[in-house]
Amino acid sequence: MNILISLQLVVGLLLSTVGIFHCQALSPRYTFVVEETSYKRLCSTKNILTVNGQFPGPTLYARAGDTIIVDVYNKGNRNITLHWHGVKQPRNPWSDGPDYITQCPIQPGARFTQTIILSSEEGTLWWHAHSEWDRATVHGAMVIYPKKGATYPFTKPHAELPIILGEWWKEDIGQLYDETIQSGGDPNNSNAYLINGQPGDLYPCSKSDTFKLTVDYGKTYLLRLINSAVQEIMFFAIANHNVTVVGSDAKYTKPFSTDYVTISPGQTINLLLNADQSPNNYYIAAKAYVASARIPYDNTTTTALLQYNRNSSSTPTSLPYLPSHNDTNASVHFTSKLKSLADKNHPIDVPHNITTHLFFALSINTLPCPTNSCTGPNGARFASSINNISLVDPTIDILQAYYFHVNGAFGTRFPNSPPLLFNFTAQDLPLYLQTPKQGTEVKILEYNSTVEIVFQGTNLLGGDDHPMHLHGFSFYVVGRGLGNFDKDKDPLTYNLVDPPLQNTIAVPINGWTTIRFRASNPGVWFMHCHLDRHMSWGMDVTFIVKNGKGPGEQMLPPPQGMPPC
Repeated sequence: MNILISLQLVVGLLLSTVGIFHCQALSPRYTFVVEETSYKRLCSTKNILTVNGQFPGPTLYARAGDTIIVDVYNKGNRNITLHWHGVKQPRNPWSDGPDYITQCPIQPGARFTQTIILSSEEGTLWWHAHSEWDRATVHGAMVIYPKKGATYPFTKPHAELPIILGEWWKEDIGQLYDETIQSGGDPNNSNAYLINGQPGDLYPCSKSDTFKLTVDYGKTYLLRLINSAVQEIMFFAIANHNVTVVGSDAKYTKPFSTDYVTISPGQTINLLLNADQSPNNYYIAAKAYVASARIPYDNTTTTALLQYNRNSSSTPTSLPYLPSHNDTNASVHFTSKLKSLADKNHPIDVPHNITTHLFFALSINTLPCPTNSCTGPNGARFASSINNISLVDPTIDILQAYYFHVNGAFGTRFPNSPPLLFNFTAQDLPLYLQTPKQGTEVKILEYNSTVEIVFQGTNLLGGDDHPMHLHGFSFYVVGRGLGNFDKDKDPLTYNLVDPPLQNTIAVPINGWTTIRFRASNPGVWFMHCHLDRHMSWGMDVTFIVKNGKGPGEQMLPPPQGMPPC
């Protein structure tokens, strides 16, 4: 295991520093075979859906501005789509991936060639399945190096490595999804969390396969942290070591030191680790952050080992400090420290003159269930909504319906604000607010319009955190707070100087977050909560950005071989 990890670190270093090796090693075309593979975890074996038999899946390597072709062959037994999380895909929603939004699924035995168009992304992103909950096992890292001749805006690390956080269920993930949708209740808790596919020392039958990261004293390592967990925001830390945050969501940030990290599903955070402690073994650890008292969760801790070469002890130190599972202040405190690098080589362009103001209320809801036979509150079925609309998937994907003018597939009346204004974070809210409307409504944006969205969490059914992800764009996170958004006072506190540029951001429980972006990417783009239970319950909306007038402002035509509906 140590030899393998050392080789990965060396390869990562060579790829980032040696241009000739980069050209030889980085193919513009990859083959992804989706297939069932047997894996053993927690003393039992089961078949999981993988790409090329790997779990986590293969890492894609590229440079800023590259275009990558991925030939996807579905040899599994389930429909599948793949999404390149955080890639803006200029004018190319056809390869973005969310099922029934930009494509119909790739059926078993079928294939689809996807074109990944990189633009300004630089750092760490990831790819994953975007159909049902298959991303639990179908995911992998994307490493995007600077263009040739450019360098990192920090001292070159000795080596680098993706660190992927995940979840593991002993039961089949497809069965878990089906049971959850049929029952209308919360999904079963996962049985373990994972670091690079391994549960770690604290779980049964797992110690010998614990992921190990071997380092040399005095050297610096770049850890590309990715949260691929299906249902949980995570706290992450390394015993006796601080880390320096230098990037998030494929953008550089102002460096800051911290002894823990909060990372939402979908997010990536780049960390510099200085191997400056006594040469021993140290635990790397992660556990769930769950603020709502209503929500059941897996209260376990996954571990890996940080090993110093020629260490003097084979026994790891104690676990690192991690905030308590419901510590909202710790989560918000970390997130609020993220700021764009915003220097002359990495300028920012925060929209100031907003033309489209949106206020999105994010709620957990319930829907009636026949004979009150569901396992949600009072026999009802869980749902979720944005502005009281809970998404219903169409039978043909929205992109094809829009492009080919198919009538009746979706409506265009998604509201700019909730239909009812109320005290969103009050402790006792009327029961009639719990039932949303169901529908397939989209929000139309004019090309090049400047958009501000205020996400407001509500306390319906006790509320929850909501990591919101927008496809096709990165956005500036200009403000956040706890409680109800105050339209007169809170905008005065916005950071318009160096806000972080991200693609996924956690809206805190019973709090608010404001983002801004320019709608300069024509096409059909999905926005959703990246807790998969919330996405499956309906906390989603689709944006259609109209074409501009110039030839470079038009959505690209569809490729051949789009999966049929």
